[in-house]
Amino acid sequence: MKLKAIVIILAFMVSRSGLIAQHQGELNLNKPERETWFTDLGLGLFIHWSFDVQMGMVISHSAVGASQDYLDRYFNQLPQTFDPAHFQPEKWAREASMAGMKYVVFTAKHHSGFCMFDTKTTDFNVMNTPFATDATREISAAFRKEGMAVGLYFSPDDFWFMYDKKREIGRRKPGAMPSENPDLMVYNKIQMKELMTQYGTIDIVFIDGVDVSANIELAKVCWELNEDVVVTRGAIKTPEQTIPDQPIPSPWESCITLGDQWQYRPTNENYKNAGDLIRKMIEIRCKGGNLLLNIGPDKEGQIPPAQSGLLNELALWNFINREAFENVESWHVVREGDAWFLKKKDQNTLYVFITGKPIKFGGRRELILNSLMATRDTKVSVLGHDNKTLEYSPDVMGATTFKQTREGLKLSVFRGQRIYNDRKWPNPIVVKLENVIKNQIR
Repeated sequence: MKLKAIVIILAFMVSRSGLIAQHQGELNLNKPERETWFTDLGLGLFIHWSFDVQMGMVISHSAVGASQDYLDRYFNQLPQTFDPAHFQPEKWAREASMAGMKYVVFTAKHHSGFCMFDTKTTDFNVMNTPFATDATREISAAFRKEGMAVGLYFSPDDFWFMYDKKREIGRRKPGAMPSENPDLMVYNKIQMKELMTQYGTIDIVFIDGVDVSANIELAKVCWELNEDVVVTRGAIKTPEQTIPDQPIPSPWESCITLGDQWQYRPTNENYKNAGDLIRKMIEIRCKGGNLLLNIGPDKEGQIPPAQSGLLNELALWNFINREAFENVESWHVVREGDAWFLKKKDQNTLYVFITGKPIKFGGRRELILNSLMATRDTKVSVLGHDNKTLEYSPDVMGATTFKQTREGLKLSVFRGQRIYNDRKWPNPIVVKLENVIKNQIR
């Protein structure tokens, strides 16, 4: 009898493993050329924003394990006070564009099941709030106007649907998986069709489910309606809050928050340093991935000042160094020490991102790069600087120079551009090396 019980348990575990494993057995019908297009975008803006932002809580997840009275208030009362008075997605899009972002991914429907779009499938949507605005439509239009690709996040899990049907709410829970609820999957597919056909061209879809079977079914809907759509989560690797130790084949996308939480939290939040975000962005791009950087607008529909400040710092860095992320690809060597590499496509131009201790204004940093060699046509410069001037010091030779040695290419990097009033600049600088080749000896 015990043996029979063990066999049943093992069989159940095997049957469940395909549902729970994040990337095992997933289907990828993305076109290779569209995946290349996606990788070239490099940097995207993730937006987590739903009706429960009013409470400053985790988006959706508070419903799992909640008491019945909590669920009643969450699903029935909280939507009736959602009314962001300062919703201006045009400002969001402008800030994102200035920060160098090329695409957006917005939470059209998170796990709670609350639709931030005008759906015919349920009254549990943004049109039935005091706000009464199709946020998905407005956000998509604003980002398209800025020339950015539009992506939508969609969760196959739907806590409202399960609550309404008087079924238990959960994730990775027997009986609560979308593929185990056929009526939920029909409902999901209708919503996905609405999003794919009524909101202009959707370039990217992020399917955030732990149920691989459900992810595949919804991804198929997307590909059937738009063969050029790129499905990210649900088809490719999308690590959260981490960066792979080693480069992995493109495409992949690392999803990282500005603080600790995805949705806005007005208190007890710990925001990252802008320099750390820039270094993460460099590491991800040099390893061949995309960075999907998350913001959480507040209950009034504004990007909070702390988040806006971080985007502003990214915008400043991008204003100086934008060419280092345009039309580039990973190099055969990812890094040497604190120097990271990206190569210009179809050119012998290399961008070297120096992420270590900042160079003082008017100072130099000597480094030797073993993986490349100079040619007679090699040129070197620091992006943003004219390669000669130090303000108020006309006698200082402000050029970045190089010398080919037996040990490798020796660089003398000069920092001469004044970015801050105090002349400090804590963020990585980028050296441009033109007409260099791989070191054939090493």
